[in-house]
Amino acid sequence: MASTTSFFSRKELDEIGFASVGKNVHLSRKASIYGAENITIGNNVRIDDFCILSGLIELRDYIHIAAGAFLFAGDVGIEMHDYTCISSRSAVYAITDDYSGAYMTNSMIPEQYRHVIRGKVVIEEHALIGSGCTILPGVRVGIGSAAGSMSLIIKDMESFSLYVGIPAKKIKERGAGMIEFAQKFRSSLLNE
Repeated sequence: MASTTSFFSRKELDEIGFASVGKNVHLSRKASIYGAENITIGNNVRIDDFCILSGLIELRDYIHIAAGAFLFAGDVGIEMHDYTCISSRSAVYAITDDYSGAYMTNSMIPEQYRHVIRGKVVIEEHALIGSGCTILPGVRVGIGSAAGSMSLIIKDMESFSLYVGIPAKKIKERGAGMIEFAQKFRSSLLNE
């Protein structure tokens, strides 16, 4: 009998063939996973409906990937560190075609006619990616930084900063109070 829950059971998660899966993982049955053997999922991770995870991906602990978010890691990788979130309808690309017009584009064209741009994307602890954002290859999102909705992130984001726009620009500093709360949170888990 098929399960009636929205998320895969632990047994089903194990059968998908991920590189590893931690505890308390909630993966929507409506998410699409490509290359599960290249995907590592830590503890306390939630991946909602209509997400796509493809390629070399490392998800650490306490992560939320909201509905309709896409992670295209290819063979270079995407890392999401602890306490990070990607809001709905956002896309993270570690690989993309060259749009200059000097080459052909499209994944159905052999690579010798294309120029594929590759760069690992790292989203550091406590970073937030707002709804509808796009992150391009090679970007590092600094600790505690946030990208406002609909931002195009083409360059590294400084830690504890807020970025908005197309392309995203730093508009102000962001508080670091989350670090103290994370320490208290970890302490509370030890006392349970």
